[in-house]
Amino acid sequence: MKKSLSGLALMLCAQFAAPLCVASPFSESYAAYQQALVGQDKAQVALTAAKAYELGQGYFESDSIDLINLELNLATALQENGDTQAAHKHFDNVIQVYRKHFGRDAIELVDPLIGAAQTMEASREKVDLFKQAISIAQDADKPLLLAEVKMLTFHGLASTRFYTRDIRDEALEAYEIYRHEMPADAMARLKATYYVGMIKAAEKKYDRAIPLLEEVIKQFSVLDFSHPYKLAAHARLVEIFEAEGESDKSTQHCVAIGSMKPWSDEQEQSPLYREAPKYPISYARDRREGWTQMSFTVDEQGFVRDPVVLASEGGQQFTRESLKAIKRWRYAPKFVDGKPVPAEVSVQLDYRVK
Repeated sequence: MKKSLSGLALMLCAQFAAPLCVASPFSESYAAYQQALVGQDKAQVALTAAKAYELGQGYFESDSIDLINLELNLATALQENGDTQAAHKHFDNVIQVYRKHFGRDAIELVDPLIGAAQTMEASREKVDLFKQAISIAQDADKPLLLAEVKMLTFHGLASTRFYTRDIRDEALEAYEIYRHEMPADAMARLKATYYVGMIKAAEKKYDRAIPLLEEVIKQFSVLDFSHPYKLAAHARLVEIFEAEGESDKSTQHCVAIGSMKPWSDEQEQSPLYREAPKYPISYARDRREGWTQMSFTVDEQGFVRDPVVLASEGGQQFTRESLKAIKRWRYAPKFVDGKPVPAEVSVQLDYRVK
């Protein structure tokens, strides 16, 4: 979705041969910007984009589309470098000029509309900017562009108070587009598959979630490194199968995670699936608080074995409920020399009255 001026140098050379085909402050600054893009140094990209835009104002008219393209490059660079407030102002200006130059529903508006939406706090205006971009992409009859805009909309609003079923549906619709337009191992399709799988898991529609997450694992298994989506898909499947009472199915995913991520002896192992202990009713009524420390073995399949109470406070019922709960937890087993081995783990369960 990033717009660049990769063809601008040739166009400028033809249009302004004398100042641009020889070394000039602007041509040098734009070349430095392009070089920074190759180097992927976000701070340097922002710095050189700002310089190119500044010097470009001396070469182009204020309403020139070439100048506004330089401003779009600057807005994108600032966004990537974390300066969202400054980036938003430039995106907003690009939108205004693009509308005058191309029309209110031109496809050129998609990039700055998305950029403007991404660089502002959650609001109705943010939602509207995303919706404008979706509408333009729909009218452009470009399925992959539409799918990308829908996924960006989903990501931009998923963790805000404006997340609705309609926003959730944007991700589902994007996935269907990718499924029809791209091969199974295409990264954009895989990412959409992952997020739709997570959505279905959150909705407890496990019959839909399981095949999607398994597909993510299958496709990422060809890589020679452990992709975060593959790790997260394994972990979510552990939760799903344990919640469904199918521990035998979750075991393969526990073992897979253990083999993907080396187990550090310097840190405590985190559970892949956990059930909170029940708060004893009589203790809760009396507002009694406490804790229980336990140690146990995580076996080769990620099950908790032989839990032992190390110390406790608050009463025997806390201890009893802690032991019941911990036996249902699942972990990724420790791997040594490529094989799963038993490992010792300790935890503390706290009981606090809110």
